[in-house]
Amino acid sequence: MHLCGENATIMHCDASECPTNFSLSCGRQLRPVDLKGSSDTLMLKKQRQKKILNLIRAKRIGTQEALRVHLERSGVPATQSSVSRDLEELGVIKHQGSYALPHTNGGSARGLLSLDVAGEVLVVAKCLPGRASSVAVEIDDAAIPEIVGTLAGEDTIFIAVRDQKSQRVVMKKIWEVCQNRLR
Repeated sequence: MHLCGENATIMHCDASECPTNFSLSCGRQLRPVDLKGSSDTLMLKKQRQKKILNLIRAKRIGTQEALRVHLERSGVPATQSSVSRDLEELGVIKHQGSYALPHTNGGSARGLLSLDVAGEVLVVAKCLPGRASSVAVEIDDAAIPEIVGTLAGEDTIFIAVRDQKSQRVVMKKIWEVCQNRLR
């Protein structure tokens, strides 16, 4: 699979059979871009989001540009647009002129509302709207050995676990992680 860089058209073909240039009706030439490095991009995003959460906890930061500069200084490359998307996904808010992690009411931990099993190797976490990504980052940071991976949406996280016995153990550990991070 290749991506045409100019208009983000995805081409489903092997590199050997994909044309090297694409012509649009306007005469523009488009070149394919290989997507094999996309897992590296996802890894960088997780690293950047983790660093953003740590920076916001540690310092008073009032602008996206200041946050971007802090990220660059700590060795995490970022653009203003990626910082903006990350802040949105993580549910970061602005409070008294500085970025802050959202606080929730009603005893929910970091926006985590409930955990439930689904099937034999899946735990489903329901979160406040917009908080699933930040809760997933917290879960990933905890490096719980029974967790194979997480996938976050807007208000739901799918947590894949090693086996059925791990489901209840993981649920308990996730509640502990989210409660401890509030203290």
